[in-house]
Amino acid sequence: MTPQLDIIIVNFNTAAHLAVCLAALSDAPPETPHHISVVDNGSTDMSVALVKEQWPDVDVVALPANVGFAAANNVGIRRTSAPLILLLNSDTVVAEGALDRLVARLEATGAVAAGPRLIDATLSPEVSFGPMLTPWGEAVQRLRVKLAASKRPWARRYITRHVSQERTVDWVSGACLLVRRAAAEETGLLDERYFMYEEDVDFCAALRARGGRILFTPAAEILHLRGGSLAATGQAVSPLYDRSHLRFYEKHSPLWAPVLRAWLAVRGRAIR
Repeated sequence: MTPQLDIIIVNFNTAAHLAVCLAALSDAPPETPHHISVVDNGSTDMSVALVKEQWPDVDVVALPANVGFAAANNVGIRRTSAPLILLLNSDTVVAEGALDRLVARLEATGAVAAGPRLIDATLSPEVSFGPMLTPWGEAVQRLRVKLAASKRPWARRYITRHVSQERTVDWVSGACLLVRRAAAEETGLLDERYFMYEEDVDFCAALRARGGRILFTPAAEILHLRGGSLAATGQAVSPLYDRSHLRFYEKHSPLWAPVLRAWLAVRGRAIR
């Protein structure tokens, strides 16, 4: 049967997470005709051998080096052809029926991209969508993320309500992002200048700029264990995030970019 959905998983030294991710997809596969591709960013932890041995039906693209999250996803997109594309992190666990529900909501609403509700290892909801990155938008998003991490009952109630409503949003997390191929190709795919972080926000901005609607839906729920590829880089969060953060402002809000650069310098995090 011709695949209607290409699932693309970028991996970098996350063999243990990747095995759990693929096992979940194998044990309870989506009913939507699909194909799975793993794009490996030059791992040294036997990830490629593991996939080839245990999941021979999975297409494995072994890159010689770590080219970054955006570029590796683009490799996977260009090698596939289904009308729907799912960008899926290796540190996710997909429950039975979740992807079918995500596809159904995308089709029912006419959105060009959709993201599910993400929950963490404690089964607490993440704030996996938000407003466009601006100083005000970031302040609002950071407050919501802090509330999501809070143990206070009122904060938990607020976040639970916030992630329980289907809505049109500016962006959804690239940890699990369903997109129509035609719309993705019209944007030129993901901007490969982002090595890690903000590529999903930028991608959604490009989709919206062409009139596309981005949907967040709690009809589908995915477990997100977080941090596998980041830990494997051996680098601190700040340099990777700061570079992408500044690049995003230079592209989308150039008047604010010098302010951000100066703020990073004051905090001892100057970007050259």
